[in-house]
Amino acid sequence: MKVNVGCNSLTMNELAGICGGMLCLAGGETNINLPFRSVCTDSRETEKYSLFVALGGARVDGHDYIGAALSLGSECVLCERIPDTADLRDKKYVALVVRDTLRAVGELAKAYDRRINNRKVAITGSVGKTTTKEFVAAVLGENLRLHKTEGNFNSNIGMPLSMLTMKNDTEVSVLEMGMSNLGEIEYLSKIAEPDIAIITNIGTSHMEYLGSRENICRAKLEIVKGLKSDGILLVNGDEPLLRNREELGENAFFVGFSRDCHFRATNLRYENRHTLFDISYGGKTVENVIIPTIGKHNVYAACFAYAVGIEMGLTDDMIMRGLRNFRPVGMRQHIYEIGDVTIIEDCYNAAPESMRAAIDVLCEIVEQKGRGRMTALLGDMYELGVGAKRFHEEVGLEFARRGGSALFTYGELADMIAGGAMLGGMPITNIYCNRNVRQPEVSGEMLLENLHPGDTLLVKASRGAAAERVLRYLEEHKDRLCARNWFGEGVANV
Repeated sequence: MKVNVGCNSLTMNELAGICGGMLCLAGGETNINLPFRSVCTDSRETEKYSLFVALGGARVDGHDYIGAALSLGSECVLCERIPDTADLRDKKYVALVVRDTLRAVGELAKAYDRRINNRKVAITGSVGKTTTKEFVAAVLGENLRLHKTEGNFNSNIGMPLSMLTMKNDTEVSVLEMGMSNLGEIEYLSKIAEPDIAIITNIGTSHMEYLGSRENICRAKLEIVKGLKSDGILLVNGDEPLLRNREELGENAFFVGFSRDCHFRATNLRYENRHTLFDISYGGKTVENVIIPTIGKHNVYAACFAYAVGIEMGLTDDMIMRGLRNFRPVGMRQHIYEIGDVTIIEDCYNAAPESMRAAIDVLCEIVEQKGRGRMTALLGDMYELGVGAKRFHEEVGLEFARRGGSALFTYGELADMIAGGAMLGGMPITNIYCNRNVRQPEVSGEMLLENLHPGDTLLVKASRGAAAERVLRYLEEHKDRLCARNWFGEGVANV
């Protein structure tokens, strides 16, 4: 990872003042005010004016790559020790030696953020974090100078690095917080010190590490540990595990569809790949809220964004304009056509909850089109622990139950998804399995041979499966698909 410092540069002396530790001068360097303009954890990305952060790890130790970073021009190092190796002996650099480089980066981010003095919104949850972040950013960005975490910068190193990119004039930042174990969200929350915290939901992601949804809930609720004393907590009001928790505090508000939610969505409907709904809060109802995407899960994200907008003092018109301007990012619910086949590319990640939400979107789009079949390429979902087999079977069963016509499964757990679909009554002749994600062309050929004109295809799997490679193969050979669609050839399952 590499980020550019938003205020242009910091110095090693400033870094020492923030993080403590011991400044070490090597090779005759005497300038403790040596500046750095970027912070980098990958030695291959370093350059002149980069601070190289040597992170320890079970498989890779960044201290082994300090010499490589210096050889590319870096003269600033944050580390826990200076190795006695030949590649360092003739180098000229300044090193700050601390007990824990990861926590030092966190302290730097916290101090940097306090200088800027912006308001912060922190978001966690099992699924929907990034979508909610983008909705909140779309709303706040209409009227405020905004910073938001980009890409996958939501980890215990990624989020602090993202904070270092904030510009001096930032008025509000929207920070995404991911986790895989207890204690990680608390760590990030205490760095961010949010004014508003959001828990999108409690799902089954990371069950492999945490063992139960109750433990996942405990982990997500750690976000209150850094919440300002007068801060606002917004939680999913339709999740029973988030009800009647003493951790919520007095400034907690429920968001969702339940009657007692403080921000409640009603009258949900779809038109032309848009979602319309009403939202009630504070004794009034705002009608015909429009978002340019489909699915109940997106309505949750939009309602959280609406609540943030209200708490930040925006008007209804400002908020609604921001919601209309929302755009999906990355490989999340990107809808387009290849030939006469509608593609729903949702390859960024997958969990049982987001799989069901994606199948909902597939059903709605097929209904809106009024023609063609429901088809899907569904792949492995990771980090589900001992329940993996059951969760994958349930996804296949759900797809069959909702009227799926053809199922293409992808990955080592593909057979489990297929088994669930067969339990749901789907004929085996309509199910196509590829267990090897290193051969996306196999699934691509299955699709080319078995998609029909007018079909809608959902493609969804965990990030590690890289299911988008199947779509790239389909795109590269779309002349075959388009030719078959043009002439309306019949297709026989194989």
